[in-house]
Amino acid sequence: MRYAQRGGYTPAEQQRRERLRLEAAGRFARGDTVNEIADELRVTPGSVRRWRRAWRDGGTEALKSRGPVSRERLSAQQWARLERELHRGPLAHGFAGDQRWTLGRIKTLIGKLFHVGYTVEGTWKLMRRHGWSAQVPVRQAMERDEAAVAVWKAEVWPDIKGRRVTWTPSSASRTRQARG
Repeated sequence: MRYAQRGGYTPAEQQRRERLRLEAAGRFARGDTVNEIADELRVTPGSVRRWRRAWRDGGTEALKSRGPVSRERLSAQQWARLERELHRGPLAHGFAGDQRWTLGRIKTLIGKLFHVGYTVEGTWKLMRRHGWSAQVPVRQAMERDEAAVAVWKAEVWPDIKGRRVTWTPSSASRTRQARG
């Protein structure tokens, strides 16, 4: 996997990284050391060394971003349509049961709508690139009675929990016991 956060960088993150590389190029020209540059830009020395080699071989142009690693197979119009369909929910597309979008379901939806094949991992990269993240729903029983829960928290729980002892004489020392 190419990136630590799985799925590549978003366009904003790509621009931020490119700015770091270009700033490093200016520091290379001034003669700053690898460790100075790494510390000030908050990147690893290995990255700075790699950037320096690219700068030495190809100049500042070699440090500019080349865009996403993989070519996106959905156009801007297709992506906009996919987002609209995702907002409609899984039930609108025949996914009964729970109302969560899984990567498998999104992959299937992309295939149905646009006749484009993605792997599950490719679907994850696509979603991350466009700012979507994994969401874990809070599970609650359908029969949950909020009023009863509020009463229990206010009246029953304090009796079960008991009062907290705020002060007791004690000592951490084994040789000198607490007085009093």
